[in-house]
Amino acid sequence: MKQFLHVGCGPRRKDGTTPGFAGPEWAEVRLDIDPAVAPDIVASMTDMRGVVPDAAFDALFSSHNLEHLYAHEVPLALAEFRRVLRPEGFAVITCPDLQAVARAIAEDRLTEPLGQSPAGPITPLDMVFGWRPALAAGNHFMAHRCGFTFTFLGRLLRAAGFASVLGAKPQGPFNLWVLATPGPCDEATLRRLARAFFWRPPPRPAGAEAPAADGTPPT
Repeated sequence: MKQFLHVGCGPRRKDGTTPGFAGPEWAEVRLDIDPAVAPDIVASMTDMRGVVPDAAFDALFSSHNLEHLYAHEVPLALAEFRRVLRPEGFAVITCPDLQAVARAIAEDRLTEPLGQSPAGPITPLDMVFGWRPALAAGNHFMAHRCGFTFTFLGRLLRAAGFASVLGAKPQGPFNLWVLATPGPCDEATLRRLARAFFWRPPPRPAGAEAPAADGTPPT
């Protein structure tokens, strides 16, 4: 059975990640800095040494974690992501796309809901600074301290030692998804992995109009 490290898991399990990781062929190891969410490993993503060996995992999943770090900490986290992956492994990372969020803010939509999460509506203000209800409840782990565009995140991933990077927006304009591999990988293989391990939109009812495409989701 293959293993993936679920970084910054929060309360979620593998059935709340993506269809690719939710299958029976993948074993999940949950890692979080907050012991209250009962992870398998309590650790910071910026330093997993001592609790996660080198080349221990076939894949890594990180959803909306990196923006909680200060900018100078992000290279540390990405280097750790690279370190714990096997040479043939891959990382799936998703975070807000500040380029799209900035457009919404420039249109004076700062507090307009742009999406719906299981916990409630998300606005540009939440995407930039952190989800306000969680912060108001005292969960300061949820504060955002930096942000990304695809160009910036891709540059950081390559500087951390990832050889191949593919980005897409399968959830619409405001969430950036990136797949990165430690070793060189051809585009066809990257797209195959992205189809399997990126978020998939729910099936549309018969006769429903297809949503407008945004970005370059894998086909």
